[in-house]
Amino acid sequence: MSGIDELQRQIFARQIGRRDVLKRALALGLSAPVIAGLLAACGDDDDDDDDDTDDSGDDEPTEASGGGDTEDATEAEDGGDGDEPTATEEAGGDDADATEAEDGGDSGDSGDSGGMGRGMGDLVRILYWQAPTILNPHFAQGDKDSSASSLVLEPLIHFDSAGEIVLALAAEVPSIENGGVAEDGMSVTWNLRDDVVWSDGTPFTAEDVRFTWEYATDPDTNGTYFAVYDVIEDVEVVDDHTVTLHFKNPNPAWMVPFATGYGGQVLPSHLLSDSIGAAARDHEFNLAPIGTGPYVVENFNPGDVVTYTINESYRFPDKPWFARVEFKGGGDATSAARAAMQTGDVDYAWNLQVEADILDQMSESAETGALLVVPGNSVERILINLSDPNEEVDGERSKLGNDHPFLADIEVRKALTMLCDRDTIANQLYGASGAPTANTLVAPERFVSPNTSYTFDVEAATQMLEDAGWTWSGDGLRSNGEVEMSMLYQTSTNPVRQKNQEIIKQACESIGIAVEIKAIDAGVYFSSDAGNPDTWAHFYADIEMFTNGPSTPYPISYMANYKSNEPDIDIAQEANSWSGPNAYRWINEEYNELYRQAETELDPDAQPELFIRMNDLIVMDDIVEIPLVHRALVSATSNALAGIAASPWTPETWNVQDWYFEE
Repeated sequence: MSGIDELQRQIFARQIGRRDVLKRALALGLSAPVIAGLLAACGDDDDDDDDDTDDSGDDEPTEASGGGDTEDATEAEDGGDGDEPTATEEAGGDDADATEAEDGGDSGDSGDSGGMGRGMGDLVRILYWQAPTILNPHFAQGDKDSSASSLVLEPLIHFDSAGEIVLALAAEVPSIENGGVAEDGMSVTWNLRDDVVWSDGTPFTAEDVRFTWEYATDPDTNGTYFAVYDVIEDVEVVDDHTVTLHFKNPNPAWMVPFATGYGGQVLPSHLLSDSIGAAARDHEFNLAPIGTGPYVVENFNPGDVVTYTINESYRFPDKPWFARVEFKGGGDATSAARAAMQTGDVDYAWNLQVEADILDQMSESAETGALLVVPGNSVERILINLSDPNEEVDGERSKLGNDHPFLADIEVRKALTMLCDRDTIANQLYGASGAPTANTLVAPERFVSPNTSYTFDVEAATQMLEDAGWTWSGDGLRSNGEVEMSMLYQTSTNPVRQKNQEIIKQACESIGIAVEIKAIDAGVYFSSDAGNPDTWAHFYADIEMFTNGPSTPYPISYMANYKSNEPDIDIAQEANSWSGPNAYRWINEEYNELYRQAETELDPDAQPELFIRMNDLIVMDDIVEIPLVHRALVSATSNALAGIAASPWTPETWNVQDWYFEE
């Protein structure tokens, strides 16, 4: 268990007072926003009597200050340097099992795997104010879908908050030393657990891993995580419980495919083998998946609620503790915070994007719950549409190649960055849960660009537009004589985001750029429905905003959001059901070449230069995105709920099998 994980555990167990939290957090090198969040989780307790906890065993954490969603996703320092990651305990196992796993043994095989007793608790109530719309993670559009899927479907591995590997369906961590990772980076061999069955009783085997790769990379499937799996040339089934991934090129990110609840989940070949490609989108599995995880779906009402019951075939006989789970969606972040901390209507409330002073007041007056703050890896950012969202070409708006009438001008994009008051947005709206940033890649630390900066300067922005020929027109807007500057600015419905929009709108309109604000229900905005014109991927607006971040310590899959070397796949468009992650409609050959190099660079000393340059192209040279706030993960839990091990690298429900109520 990493230092930050242990500190969180002690806070929630009420084993440590505020002064000790402060001392420990400073010793761990945590940032000011994260420390403030941890102190808030202590409430008013300033008891300094709990000196029996041993600080000497804390690891030096690798952390970044902030994070958050495709909506809110993430990453941690020092885990993706091309060296072999360290294993922590199996998801559901204990520390002793972790040692066995690293040495090649199984983890958590015994009858007692550290659980609190299967079904001993009744119901745990989880509230995500963005409601899930699909339960197949390979079609997920953000945390709401990935988190709901993670109670049922599992990857080979997860990453804990320090970026270290936690075993799930894998039995051990591959390495060069144990022969699992090829020295040339061309393959990795995974040994799989031999005690896993799908909830319908069918054995889990290496064939399921191979099938999932075929499913995810079929062009007609249009899966969300195509780029993650497309680096694989072939998946070799060595035997029922051994599989070798052969890569197209040397792969420093060998641990990324089949990792975390963000698209790493393995799918059952025996149920889906006849529904690959175009047929995959309409399969009943998407709403009622069969998995290997701790729960099975009892009922799913898309856009509202999922109810789960125990998977009686789950491999740990003493887990999960809760007999039932209610995963409720909808509402807003403020009501979610209130439900967890003040009324006790729910036990876990996710992603509390609540205005700083309101959240502080709620935390100070909390009666039934407390804040959970985890250093994050995500950034609230503005995406800039380089294509025209208003003109329809071949029945499609924001069509690649149909340039935006004024945002295609780099000088306009430069001016727009100076109209974003990051300090005010971060300090007034996010407080301890965020810090202003000029980078889109904010973790791991070694990949964070030192080259960027930000400034809020309305006068400089005005002069830049004047120099570029965008002058005042007769009706009070800026124009180049043909086009007036008027923008539609869209994001999901959330009070913090709407105030964010207002701050930027005010600055823009003060110099003659009209801004119309549009707030879209999160279930609609982050939907994977190809027929829904209001999704972020359709991007039928001039600028839009949401949070995103890496989900693995080698952030190559995150940087795939910006590549365009395979435009038919990479660019969001009608032909691929808007599943392409590049919604900017941005094509940059230098970026594509850097991405290709980063895919194969095995030298950890050479990797940072590639990622830093990619970041700089996105936010400084071409400016297709304006980073605003480096966010922390901020949720709230019932005072009784224990066993949580939130990590910014994987959905917060990833270890729900370990959750329980304390007496």
